[in-house]
Amino acid sequence: MAPPLFHELTDAEKNDLLLAQHEMIERMAARISELESLVGKPRKTSKNSHLPPSKDDFGKGGGRKHVSRNARRPTREGQHRPLAETPDRTERVMAATCGHCGTDVSSQVQRCRHRYDHIDLPPIRPVVTRVELFGGRCRECGRRYRAQAPVGMAPGTPFGPGIRSLLAYLHHSHHVGFERLSRIARELFGLVISEGAIANIFRRMGTCMAAATQAIGTRLLKARIIASDETTTRTNGVTHWQWVFLSKDAVLHRIAPRRAREVAEEVLGGHQPDVWISDRYAGQQELGREHQVCLAHVLRDVQYAIDCGDLAFAPKVRDHLRWAIGVGKRRDRLKDTTLAAYAAKADNVLTRLMRIPIAHPAGKVLL
Repeated sequence: MAPPLFHELTDAEKNDLLLAQHEMIERMAARISELESLVGKPRKTSKNSHLPPSKDDFGKGGGRKHVSRNARRPTREGQHRPLAETPDRTERVMAATCGHCGTDVSSQVQRCRHRYDHIDLPPIRPVVTRVELFGGRCRECGRRYRAQAPVGMAPGTPFGPGIRSLLAYLHHSHHVGFERLSRIARELFGLVISEGAIANIFRRMGTCMAAATQAIGTRLLKARIIASDETTTRTNGVTHWQWVFLSKDAVLHRIAPRRAREVAEEVLGGHQPDVWISDRYAGQQELGREHQVCLAHVLRDVQYAIDCGDLAFAPKVRDHLRWAIGVGKRRDRLKDTTLAAYAAKADNVLTRLMRIPIAHPAGKVLL
């Protein structure tokens, strides 16, 4: 950018220019300080931060060490597929002749010398059921009548629940597009189905899905303890947020265009659980009577402090968190008295940790 002609500027214009330059210098100085503070710090990954694993060493081979082709692979214990407990059928084959000399052995007593399973899929083809609904004219009232359609074979769509569920599974769990779904149905199953028919199937299934979602939400709101988290997802090429809310008996997913607190409030509908479990994101706070920070999230923050060089305070916090997480995984098998003793121990250890002098800046961030 060419400098202005200062001799042509008025005093007021010069003052405005100086003020704009001053603001620019302040922003650049702050940015320089921020970048200088990052020099020498370890890179954040999914193991020491909230970044997803897909961001780990992106474009660098995933951070995997190069292994020479001539390097000897470590020995591993051999694995084999166990025999099926209930085979569909058993093929017993008797030897007709000796494989060494050709002698007829068909009349000799033989015993099983080798047993194995042969597994295959039967030919997959659609089963077409022609439904004919009979009827006539009622002799009593004179009106026409017709038989009711069989359960699961109502008119309106020729495709049964087996086809609908398979298409929904491939599309939503494996992200198979409509064109490829049509090809899979034709090439694997001999079923001709258009992309428009697939879209109609999903639209009809939406009503049932909505009812199931409402039932899951009702069960979720009966829980005393609810945990929640959110992550990014792509919808029609646009970044959205996928929220998950879970309790002991229900898991509810909700995709929203924003990460705002209103999403969680809309799901709760005024309900306030006794305990709300989440990370320390501001939009997840004060949604329950009590808040429990997700220890897995805190553990990653502690690991980053260790990676930054805090070897006095952060490792002790890490060990305490790992112990607490281990107790949580066994809580269903522990007595109430044992849990109470563990809770007292956790509180006492945490009190001692808070008394440790923290010198490293990375350790101070954890408080």
